[in-house]
Amino acid sequence: MTPLEKASRRRHESVQFHSLRTIRAYAAEKPLDSRRYRGVSLPLPAPLTHMKPWQTIERALSPAGAELVLARRGEEWVVRLGGQVLMSSRVHGSEETLVQYALERVARPRRVVIGGLGLGFTLRAALRLVPSDVHIQVVELIPELVTWNRTHLADLAGRPLEDARVLVRDGDVYDVIVKQAPPGLDLLVLDIDNGPSAMMQEANGRLYSEAGARKCANALAPGGVLALWSAAPDERYRRNLEAAGLTVEMKSVSARPGSGAKDVLFLATKGGGAAQRGEGVRRSGERRSR
Repeated sequence: MTPLEKASRRRHESVQFHSLRTIRAYAAEKPLDSRRYRGVSLPLPAPLTHMKPWQTIERALSPAGAELVLARRGEEWVVRLGGQVLMSSRVHGSEETLVQYALERVARPRRVVIGGLGLGFTLRAALRLVPSDVHIQVVELIPELVTWNRTHLADLAGRPLEDARVLVRDGDVYDVIVKQAPPGLDLLVLDIDNGPSAMMQEANGRLYSEAGARKCANALAPGGVLALWSAAPDERYRRNLEAAGLTVEMKSVSARPGSGAKDVLFLATKGGGAAQRGEGVRRSGERRSR
């Protein structure tokens, strides 16, 4: 099993866990014939024996040539890459937590870049938390994913691309990082893969190398934060960030409320700034309430 396949399985463990809890709760109220569900003997309610089939809505090709599929089943949406689930509308709590934790470590977020649009949840969380006069640049490698977020997926995260503070840039976030001029970024969020060892394409490996970590550090302003989502811990990447002079925290968080599955958040801070933990989010709330 490849790292991407392992990460895809971890990312959806929380959905399976949630389904088992739902079935048990339903069965407690309406006992039915005993069935087997994932090796567990449960009274399975009739409505869940006929799951709706997945519908393929759109297809595209990644820059590496792998097929990208947008599919839905009822109200649930997924994006698959090469047959593996890359993102799901049912599992996005840890991405929102990533932005929250990062902004708690930035005193005055003025220059914000998000690498990877996903389903829009990370962007929505950032828009909710930054000051109202801060613009956010979103860099997305796959143009079709941007189109899907403007059409089929627009309502999932409350149409964040329609916010006037958002600038969408087609391309590789690596190019934005290496060309970043002073004074640098206050916040750089990376959610383009399932982790440093589970990449969507091999070219992304340059971001997670020791040289790539230095480029990310150089792109940050003093006190700036690099925040990265991962499906699993990665000690080698942590060491690369520390070798680049960043102070690194690696936090394990629930993939979604009530879930037993865990995701990992990397929060790497560049020294020399006046950032005070928690100040960024508080100031954001003060400004938005005016």
